[in-house]
Amino acid sequence: MPLLSSEVIADRVRQLASSISSTYANHDLLLVPILRGAFIFAADLARAITIDHRIDFLQLSSYKGTQSVGTVSVDKDLNTDITGRSVLIVEDIVDTGRTISTTLDILRDRNPASLEVVTLLSKPSPRNIDNSIRWTGFEIDDVFVVGYGLDLDGRYRNLPYIAKTTTTVGGAFL
Repeated sequence: MPLLSSEVIADRVRQLASSISSTYANHDLLLVPILRGAFIFAADLARAITIDHRIDFLQLSSYKGTQSVGTVSVDKDLNTDITGRSVLIVEDIVDTGRTISTTLDILRDRNPASLEVVTLLSKPSPRNIDNSIRWTGFEIDDVFVVGYGLDLDGRYRNLPYIAKTTTTVGGAFL
């Protein structure tokens, strides 16, 4: 059984997009999804946002298997100059806070007009770095999840729902 069904996710994405569209009306909005996990969330969010915006991607890594490795590395940088632009970082999940903290540090140095974060999932219990997240889709317990772009060693991103990785039956998470 999914932790979050595709219907529940779709409803929440539409709510987030509505709020983001209102907040950034008349702004030069740039969505910056963090690859790879946020790509499905970012695609759905981008289609639901009703104002003009652009997208560029940043790829960071901090996990091996189900464990954070404790450091964050930049694997692909932005191609867009963000000076004077309203930048919205699109993240799949914020748990320890290291990745989003590093992302904010990297992008703040590039002088955007504003810099905010929307995350699909938040796990506040393991967070050891305080981050200001403007929009959160869902707050979840400290469990490892897959689906809707989130993976386990590159697998299960294609699931249309989000599931805990505790039990598998025939390769599907329950």
